[in-house]
Amino acid sequence: MKNLLLPLLLVFCLTSCWTDNGDEPVNGITFDGTGYRPVYATTADITNIKVTDATALSEPGKIYLLDTYLFVNERGKGVHIINNTDPKNPDNMAFISIPGNYDMAAKGNWLYADNVSDLLVFDISDPRAPKLSKRIANAIPVNDYPPFQGVYFECVNHELGIITGWEKIPMSSRPKCYR
Repeated sequence: MKNLLLPLLLVFCLTSCWTDNGDEPVNGITFDGTGYRPVYATTADITNIKVTDATALSEPGKIYLLDTYLFVNERGKGVHIINNTDPKNPDNMAFISIPGNYDMAAKGNWLYADNVSDLLVFDISDPRAPKLSKRIANAIPVNDYPPFQGVYFECVNHELGIITGWEKIPMSSRPKCYR
């Protein structure tokens, strides 16, 4: 018993000195005072899809070309429809407000766009007045982390709503989640 007591006492003394103050880098990445915070929305907000007059591009993402039309993603917000018949003078015709939209594709008279986890299908036979034709629920997997590697972020709280995007913000302390 004496032989076992001394090693246990030694282990107890050594482990009681270890602390995790959250300053140790995760995978070699030191916390730089910034991290990502999830942007939440309600189900009602997400399913509120509307076609509006043209708006200025502020955070353009992907661009898709179909015939003489450009479809330009506004990251997390929707799709601009631009008539590019005259490339020197493009005509920004309409905007489809789609919360949580980051990707789209078009073929024939159809525009396909993501709406968080749903896939939306629009009839664009009249590009000035696209019409939502179909919603395919839960067609796209959604992750509970930002689309970046080597970043710290606030852990997701599903009670606050559905994640539609991520924003990089200053943080006073290192968040608990890392990717």
